[in-house]
Amino acid sequence: MIAFVSGTVAALAPDTAVVEVGGVGMAVQCTPNTLSTLRMGQPAKLHTSLVVREDSLTLYGFADDDERQVFELLQTASGVGPRLAQAMLAVHTPDALRRAVATGDEKALIAVPGIGKKGAQKLLLELKDRLGAPVGAPAVGAPVSAGWRDQLHAALIGLGYATREADEAVAAVTPQAEAVEGTPQVGQLLKAALQTLNRAR
Repeated sequence: MIAFVSGTVAALAPDTAVVEVGGVGMAVQCTPNTLSTLRMGQPAKLHTSLVVREDSLTLYGFADDDERQVFELLQTASGVGPRLAQAMLAVHTPDALRRAVATGDEKALIAVPGIGKKGAQKLLLELKDRLGAPVGAPAVGAPVSAGWRDQLHAALIGLGYATREADEAVAAVTPQAEAVEGTPQVGQLLKAALQTLNRAR
């Protein structure tokens, strides 16, 4: 079990960070929120969860241990794999997920790509006694991506773009974000923003 990786951030992509550990580049799958806290060439410590499959070893990284623990607990529910668990944490903080489960908030779970109404109902039942009580104080059900502009801007700066470029990219994807019902997905907007920046270069 690799509990964490600590080293210099060698590369950043829309869903992955490469952290140099003892001369080895460790590719770590991260949410946009976690990626936005990283800076190229700067030291970083990511709490990690290693997912072993027959044909792959995938390391998932998190800003803190609470997020890692929730990631692993989510996968104890039937039908939840690492990608869906990561998508849930890309949309909601650990505490927002705890509140959603504690209050039976279907809409909060349906906001996650890949979860429909029936899936949300099933997850609420299965996770009810597993995630524990919320520990933070934000508003009930407040998703991480409520301030999607700030998150997206921070993620682009973290990827090495200038403030002006980040501003322009956020402006370019704003119509797409506003066309979405509910909360925009920062991960999808980040990919769209990177495409606009690549075209501009």
